[in-house]
Amino acid sequence: MITDLLYGRGRLAVTLPDTAEPTVIRKTALPITEDVPAAVADAFANPVQAPPLAELAAGRTSACIVICDITRPVPNRIFLRPMIETMLDAGIPADAITILVANGLHRSGDEAELAELVGGDDWVLRHVRIVPHNARDQASLVDLGVTPQRRVPVAINRTLVDADLRIVTGLVEPHFMAGWSGGRKVVAPGVAGEQTIRTFHSAAFMEDPGAVECNLAANPLHEEQLAIVAMVGELYAVNAVIDEARRLSFINFGAIEASHQAAVDFTQQYAVVPVPRRFHTVVTSAAGYPLDKTYYQTVKGMVTVRDILEPGGTIIIASEISEGFGSPEFREAQKRLIALGPDGFLQSLLVKNQADIDEWQTEMQLKPMRVGRIELFTAGLTPEERADTGVTVIDSIETAVAESIARTGDPAVAVVPEGPYVIPVYRSGISTPRGLGPS
Repeated sequence: MITDLLYGRGRLAVTLPDTAEPTVIRKTALPITEDVPAAVADAFANPVQAPPLAELAAGRTSACIVICDITRPVPNRIFLRPMIETMLDAGIPADAITILVANGLHRSGDEAELAELVGGDDWVLRHVRIVPHNARDQASLVDLGVTPQRRVPVAINRTLVDADLRIVTGLVEPHFMAGWSGGRKVVAPGVAGEQTIRTFHSAAFMEDPGAVECNLAANPLHEEQLAIVAMVGELYAVNAVIDEARRLSFINFGAIEASHQAAVDFTQQYAVVPVPRRFHTVVTSAAGYPLDKTYYQTVKGMVTVRDILEPGGTIIIASEISEGFGSPEFREAQKRLIALGPDGFLQSLLVKNQADIDEWQTEMQLKPMRVGRIELFTAGLTPEERADTGVTVIDSIETAVAESIARTGDPAVAVVPEGPYVIPVYRSGISTPRGLGPS
């Protein structure tokens, strides 16, 4: 059987051995939006728990639109221009409208990447200012105090805080720590300060059983993000959902918490796929470009399939990794994992109130490592970098699958082409699982 995985800007064809009995796990087919401009216009005209955008913008003196960084394939092109045009028509001056890129602690992009972020729309580039968030620049942040429950220090980008109209935008998709991406997550960590980000990425949060994919109930990250949103004040959100082919399936606009929850309710029924058994061999991806640009983001694809992995089994993940590790801090954390071992590395985290930058991604890699082995197929990474991944780097997915079947004697193979955008969950006794098929 030949299957394919999202990989880079295309797909990677994989020929499974004749001995394999594959089960392909995809989202349940999402509805496709046929008239995208009409859907965007309707979202702005009929928001969730908010007045129409034209009314919201009327009388405002400035606006800040927050967009995600390059690691998210948000369809910004479809909604940024109509949003800005509505603001201009309402009387907000063009020089008072700012697009703020929610980099968190990730790197900033160059001009070409900024153009890609806005969907290559020259009109947007010409009419408004686009600035990257810098979490380490104290002068660009506003200190808002601490959250009431867990006392997280809160500093948020001044451009957003000072704006008269505040809107965040993003995809709503499974997230392996915060439950779901988008909405409140675009504020924190998106445009938060370093101390804020490092505090709620500490082991006290990461090791909490509620800090997992597709869960908002008693999720400490989600709860603190909502608390931070409340401290910022009036906020609105554009929430988009796309399918495996990057086609628009859903878009809404409105009050940040309510509109995000509506998008989560929509997405959950498609992205979470019950599976009636576990597998000794799981083949998956890092979801292709742009998520698989770095090894840092690749970890997500390892984590989100662990529930269907038999203990002692093998996760085989394909990721292009065209930009290397993602940050020098993350690579240093990986080196410490290798030096200390999983148990020693975790113990070094548990004594900290604030995580070192990006070591939380190494901590997340421990989750699938506790279940089984991880094998990575990539065209990226130097030999020295490959040694720092802490996993086995392979040259052939086909060979890796055959070897896994031979080790376990189990020919069943789960294939998850879209990686962390699909969440397979083990549910015994189900008879007609959604999103499953032999090819």
